[in-house]
Amino acid sequence: MDAHKWLGFVTAIWVQAIAGNNYTFANYSVALKAILGLNQLQLNNLSVAKDVGKAFGLVAGFASDYLPTWLILLIGSLEGFVGYGAQWLVVSHRIRPLPYWQMCVFLCMGGNSSTWMNTAVLVTCMRNFSKNRGPVVGILKGYVGLTPAIFTDICTALFASDPSSFLLMLTLVPGIVCVASMLFLHPIPSEPDEREQKRETQNFSLLNVVAIVLAVYLMAFDISGQHGPALSRVFTGFLLLLLAAPLIVPAKILIQDHYSAGASSTPGKSNSTDIEKQVTEPLLKNIKEAEPSEPSKAPENQAPESNSNAKLVARKPRIGEDHTILEAMQKLDFWLLFFTFLCGVGTGMAVINNLGQIGLAMGYADVSVFVSLISISGFFGRIASGSISEHFIRKAGVPRPVWMAASQVVMIVGYITMAVGMQGSLYIGSVVVGICYGVRLSVSVPTASELFGLKYYGLMYNILILNLPIGSFLFSGLLAGILYDIEAAKPEKFSTRGWSYLLWRPEYLMNGKTCVGAHCYRLVFLVMAGVCLLGFGLDVLLTIRMRNLYENIYKSRKATESAQIQTKNQGGPLLC
Repeated sequence: MDAHKWLGFVTAIWVQAIAGNNYTFANYSVALKAILGLNQLQLNNLSVAKDVGKAFGLVAGFASDYLPTWLILLIGSLEGFVGYGAQWLVVSHRIRPLPYWQMCVFLCMGGNSSTWMNTAVLVTCMRNFSKNRGPVVGILKGYVGLTPAIFTDICTALFASDPSSFLLMLTLVPGIVCVASMLFLHPIPSEPDEREQKRETQNFSLLNVVAIVLAVYLMAFDISGQHGPALSRVFTGFLLLLLAAPLIVPAKILIQDHYSAGASSTPGKSNSTDIEKQVTEPLLKNIKEAEPSEPSKAPENQAPESNSNAKLVARKPRIGEDHTILEAMQKLDFWLLFFTFLCGVGTGMAVINNLGQIGLAMGYADVSVFVSLISISGFFGRIASGSISEHFIRKAGVPRPVWMAASQVVMIVGYITMAVGMQGSLYIGSVVVGICYGVRLSVSVPTASELFGLKYYGLMYNILILNLPIGSFLFSGLLAGILYDIEAAKPEKFSTRGWSYLLWRPEYLMNGKTCVGAHCYRLVFLVMAGVCLLGFGLDVLLTIRMRNLYENIYKSRKATESAQIQTKNQGGPLLC
């Protein structure tokens, strides 16, 4: 059963490796623009429709509390098949171009499909490995970050970057992968003892190594220039082998269990009790449960006890216990987490969405290398922050929001570097933004589970993800778009009328002019640096408020480990 749980996690990795399809719009946007006869504003609105699909992830989050994992995956794969399939039919000229509003609907469906996949995978895996939330999220989110590189490199190697073939892959591959995951990914919650926790840590370390090798392999292909057909096919074959490499973990466990079964099994004894039991308790146990209870005074009569029980039933959940979404939204900590997430991820989305125009403004005709840098550095940020934050919680009870605050500071440095516009600043900024964006995504997700529990985690996760379309609209559509157009129109109108005139006369902002120079996005970067400074302050406040919670987590784990060691020592002689 342990091997089956890990096999399910491997299929979850595969789902995440294809679930970042929302980041691949640039690969076929030019074809859509030409076939549909769109201007740049209309094309940008198609991209917004794609991001709006994530806002409907609330439906997936709500459904995850009632529907089985396989059904959530099925819904996501079917929605993606329809959404991307319609786009493929248009781009491949198999049908006539659809009306603009219908294309918006299909792009929205394609964007929303990933929310069903992400919700099914994250909720199930975090419940199956509740003691290793950081590594779980780091690995899964890391593979999401690699999705653009995986699809792009395979399409480049096999189909010469043909947009029609690319959309066909987005239509068919996710469904095939989701079917495999439906067969093996199931809720198998357990309460691992100390030995099993060490075993899990070793397995996650091995999966981290495999993921890093995959990321380096993709980066090497991206920066090595043009490749011939034969070399491209060889690359694709090794890429598929690396994607299958995580199967080493369940295979190793299966072999170990097979050889140890005969030597250690005892008739009439089974260890399936913990594995099979349903999770009905909060993710974080109260520290008092792990410590010896103090003697209590006997009540003089029964009435006070009844009143006390009534109060316990009626009281609101505390931080660290399971919350409904309404209960969580009544807590200041929820909104601190929500807005700090917006400050980090929202500004990062602005850079990702505008990277092409930023590169052109800074004098780079080909920005593909910067896209790869953000994708790969985002992967390292996601996978490293999950394991590192988990390590320091276990060793010293360091609150996870500390790493969110650190990422805000580093991101401020990145934005200031790009604002200066010196030689090579875009390379540095791309790496910094990618890493910090990955850290925010990887650390915020388990933090939410530690604050508000796992019972309604699916809906909680999708409410946090609302920051992606919100941030895209605020920082990319409004801030970056308006300030860039103002800079582009400056030489002609700014000197006599000022910015207010440009804002109230949109015809001057919609004239299609291109801005060239470091000044084009300088104010955008400085404003976003200020937003990250605000986010840093909120992260520090959240860290201070959560200090006691993480101290309790640390003490609880230490007490549990001590109790397990004591039980093991007491039971040792009986087994001799």
